Amino acid sequence: MQKNYTYAVWSLRLGLAAMFGYSGIDILLHPTAWYWAVRGLPLFVQNIINTIGIDTYLMLQGASEVFFALVFLLWMWPRLTRVVALFAAVEMALILLMVGVDSITFRDFGPLGAAIALFFLL
Repeated sequence: MQKNYTYAVWSLRLGLAAMFGYSGIDILLHPTAWYWAVRGLPLFVQNIINTIGIDTYLMLQGASEVFFALVFLLWMWPRLTRVVALFAAVEMALILLMVGVDSITFRDFGPLGAAIALFFLL
């Protein structure tokens, strides 16, 4: 049983690390390519982004996603990983709630479920 648990946890951690690592690095390297993702947000969120600037917002977003990826790969801090899994789930849920479910965001249900599962497993 312990072996299956370990495999399940590491499958979730590696999958989430790959997703957040890829998107985080790509946002940092090509922020203008992600302008499309900052759309259809509630006015109060859009005002915050406009205040700090879309490039600054995307740099913060990219850096946080790279941080998430690194934490998912660190086995020695399960409590921190649990907190990051919760933040990742909140991020995915907020995307679905604020942007809505469309032909792109429907894919966020998978990482949302994975992050919630990892949170409960740790």
